[in-house]
Amino acid sequence: MKWTDVQRIGETLADTRPDDDPMAVRFTDLMQWVLELPGFDDDPKRCNEKILETIQQVWLAERD
Repeated sequence: MKWTDVQRIGETLADTRPDDDPMAVRFTDLMQWVLELPGFDDDPKRCNEKILETIQQVWLAERD
């Protein structure tokens, strides 16, 4: 996975962190969780706030 795979990342977070509230997660923690996902292989420097916001929204939609 890469940072551009926001849909897949959000879905994976919804599956692997069902007890976490995506709207209560700090972006620094969210970034670290994404970096720790199995199959994630991208440069942390390519991440930005817009990507993290999009991942957060996908994760929230998957939970609902």
